[in-house]
Amino acid sequence: MVTIKYDLFFKKKVKKIRDKLLKEKVKKQIEKIVRRPDVGKPMRFSRKGTREVHVKPFRLSYYYLENKDEITFLDLYHKDEQ
Repeated sequence: MVTIKYDLFFKKKVKKIRDKLLKEKVKKQIEKIVRRPDVGKPMRFSRKGTREVHVKPFRLSYYYLENKDEITFLDLYHKDEQ
């Protein structure tokens, strides 16, 4: 069973979303990640160890610890704010 954690920063960002359609897309991507944690693109360099999925026009960043079977959702940020 996968353990799911949410970073405080991530919770605040999701709470600020007013667009219901976008919020629903984020929820669907989270469900997809929980089912298959390796679905996201592995990041490199300074963000090594994290993965990202695209929620147009945002990116959802998460960290997956395989040995503990734990997913931590880190950030939801606009594509142009990298």
